[in-house]
Amino acid sequence: MADARAGQKDAYQLILQAIDLGTYRPGDRLVESELAERFGVSRTPIREALQRLETQSLLARDGRSLIVASLDHNQMAELYVVRSELEGLAARLAARHATEEEVRLLREFVEKDKGRIGDPSALSRTNRRFHRQVHLASHNRYLVQQLDLVYRSMALMTTTSLAAEGRSERALEEHAAVVDAISRGDAEAAQMELKGHISRAYEARLRRDAEAAADASGA
Repeated sequence: MADARAGQKDAYQLILQAIDLGTYRPGDRLVESELAERFGVSRTPIREALQRLETQSLLARDGRSLIVASLDHNQMAELYVVRSELEGLAARLAARHATEEEVRLLREFVEKDKGRIGDPSALSRTNRRFHRQVHLASHNRYLVQQLDLVYRSMALMTTTSLAAEGRSERALEEHAAVVDAISRGDAEAAQMELKGHISRAYEARLRRDAEAAADASGA
């Protein structure tokens, strides 16, 4: 029984990580036999993992097939509202509780990301690393757990706001402002800076999606 539970957990984490890394994108079909072969896991834990992911709305039904779910306009708006509030709280708590080592690591992330400007895919990965470090610096395990759920749903977005023209440079400036506020212990400023960062990221995503829709329709 313990081995079965371990297999289920491993299969779930493997599929979840593949979605998170973009190996499987929204709309991609997940086939039980193919997943079992790819991950070297038997079909039973794969089937149970797929059922769990469907229950969590990370997968959706397309006829008899399971596909990676996608977020519609309203779902994305709702997700950004929750993300803004929770991440703002994380920054506020980080300003109170972050250690000197954690602040130095955040600064290091910002500096290293300057070398990734022009590579939205790479920045998207390191952007998540930066935000998770802010979450951890809050030193609130329950908040971190909730933010992990939010970011799990973020993986269902087909594009990154960092691909918008000029967004990469602006995002790093905003990250630096967040770190500065945290390092000063200014909880209110840290919360404001991070919420503003999320708001501008959402605006950039909306603009990019609107432009893509216009191009698709020939308008």
